[in-house]
Amino acid sequence: MRASVLRDVHDIVVEDRPVPRPGPHEVLVRVSAVGTCGSDTHYYEHGRLGEFVVREPLVLGHEASGTVVARGSEVSGHEPGTRVSLEPGVPCMACHECRSGRYNLCPDVRFFATPPVDGAFCEYVLLHERFAYPVPEDMSDEAAALVEPLSVAVWACRRARVAPGDRVLITGAGPIGLLAAQTARAFGATEVVVTDVTEHRLLMASELAAADTVNVGERNLSARGYEPNVLLECSGNAGAAAEAVGTLARAGRAVFVGLGGDELTLPISHVQTREIELTGTFRYANTWPTAIALAASGAVELDRLVTHRFGLDRVPEALTLSARDDTAIKAVVRPQE
Repeated sequence: MRASVLRDVHDIVVEDRPVPRPGPHEVLVRVSAVGTCGSDTHYYEHGRLGEFVVREPLVLGHEASGTVVARGSEVSGHEPGTRVSLEPGVPCMACHECRSGRYNLCPDVRFFATPPVDGAFCEYVLLHERFAYPVPEDMSDEAAALVEPLSVAVWACRRARVAPGDRVLITGAGPIGLLAAQTARAFGATEVVVTDVTEHRLLMASELAAADTVNVGERNLSARGYEPNVLLECSGNAGAAAEAVGTLARAGRAVFVGLGGDELTLPISHVQTREIELTGTFRYANTWPTAIALAASGAVELDRLVTHRFGLDRVPEALTLSARDDTAIKAVVRPQE
């Protein structure tokens, strides 16, 4: 099979590798579509993401879908030909976090495209059968791949306890912010407001879910007088995050989703006197059935986020697209093309 391999910073080549053989509880999936993520770009440009460092050749890509073509001896379902969305992290299922239902915090999870585990920018991947989810026939391959970032949004809304009547502020109208806006609305939020500095992304936010948008490059968010009771911080921008926290109503809840700098200055008096809850998110747990249902029902639109498509030979272009094209939202790699 062909695989796109990161050998060093800014150095990706397509290599021929053997097609892997499934273990007893694994399925072999012919990869149809893989979404690109900011983490992939970070590995490509810097060779690391936080504590995760690329020390040997690595296949990137973790937002994947495909078709089961073979299965291990102990797999009972997943007939060959089944189209699936792949949850890219397989936890140990034995540690305290896994037993407590927080398997996203498992210290021994094997996660696609996180060193040293190879990802899905290749023609075939193996995955434990429990983490390959069948999708409806009318769901596109690209939408099935984007169930992964949708799961990030579902987990964020769960962590924020988004419920009917909530007023939700979402900072950042990238793919995660756009999915978080739709998910918050599907969870019953009465009002969803999205901020960004790019007009075409704000326009899409309005078309998909937002009752209002704010271009924070042109006007100050706090001057608007909006008091949300939930903040989903998806920008990863320290300044945007601090300003947004300062708008939260009493007993508000802030969830930090976007990856940004290591430190953040917060309006601590506002947090204390209003008893604001602050928490983070790391990936997701038990979200795939909900995410698939949201997409299948039409409550969340996934296909509209895809603006560009690339083959395996053009993975570097896919990873650097947003730096070159202001209209880009989500690039997808099609390994079979």
